[in-house]
Amino acid sequence: MNAILTADIINSRKLSSKKWMADLKAFLNTFGKSPNDWEIYRGDEFQLEIRNPEDALLVAYQLKAFFKCINLDIRISIGFGERTYKARKITESNGSAFIRSGETFDTLKKKKLNLAINSGDAFFDEELNLMLKLSLSFMDNWLQQSAEFVLVATQNPTLSQEEIGTLLGINQAAVSRRQKRANYELIKELDLYFRKKIKILEL
Repeated sequence: MNAILTADIINSRKLSSKKWMADLKAFLNTFGKSPNDWEIYRGDEFQLEIRNPEDALLVAYQLKAFFKCINLDIRISIGFGERTYKARKITESNGSAFIRSGETFDTLKKKKLNLAINSGDAFFDEELNLMLKLSLSFMDNWLQQSAEFVLVATQNPTLSQEEIGTLLGINQAAVSRRQKRANYELIKELDLYFRKKIKILEL
């Protein structure tokens, strides 16, 4: 099973791409090379293949936090399925994962949603998308400090609050407050639940 993430940056014109493009490319490079594994197109849209489907939701969290750190936001759809045709460019590849990701992406704006998945399993999708919709009620409102915490914490899951504080230049008490404001424990629980369910779906 493949996971294909399709995304666009909301109101990207508010901030020069010089402020985020290099960092975004560095982040996407951790998943492979462009344009085969990821590609940015139309200036503010991109597609990414996530080779381990269990990591898909975590990657979405990280991208959300990345853009919230610079006071922007992002719309993301994740399609699960096959990659039956592999072109030189990911945007020219095909398969059920691409189709599902694209179909769901096209509905996000109309539904006023910033994150949704499509696995082709109606029960799984209904359940997880409801959970994601609820989590967006606070993720869409992450402030810069909360987003910075989420990004560092998800990228360094073994670090203590004190160690995260050192990276952010704040004390442990401030880290604890940011963690609480971000509802970090809830998104961790959702990520763990998603991993269990997607693993079953892969069987």
